[in-house]
Amino acid sequence: MELLINLFIGIIAVFHIYILWFEMFAWETRGRKVFKHFPAELFPKTKTLAANQGLYNGFLAAGLIWTFFIENVEWKTNVAIFFLGCVAVAGIYGALSASKKIFFVQGLPAIITLILVLINR
Repeated sequence: MELLINLFIGIIAVFHIYILWFEMFAWETRGRKVFKHFPAELFPKTKTLAANQGLYNGFLAAGLIWTFFIENVEWKTNVAIFFLGCVAVAGIYGALSASKKIFFVQGLPAIITLILVLINR
């Protein structure tokens, strides 16, 4: 179970590193391809906003990656619960405020992993 949890946490962390890159460094290039319905003239105007969001995703990834370096099981579990909870809330909020797809891409994996962590406690 521990291996599966670590695998899921790793996948979620890598995904958030991708979001960091995408929103901080590729907003005006890759962003135009991903968000085709977003008016092209708004990409330069929202570059700073997207970069700020990307930075927050980087913090989520950093917190999840941190769990791999914590030796104390209780502390590692608590840190994982906190950061997975943050990702889950972000995914739920994103689904309610922007696109339902965000729940399935961000929220659901975090919720499933969070449940596994709690079961394994």
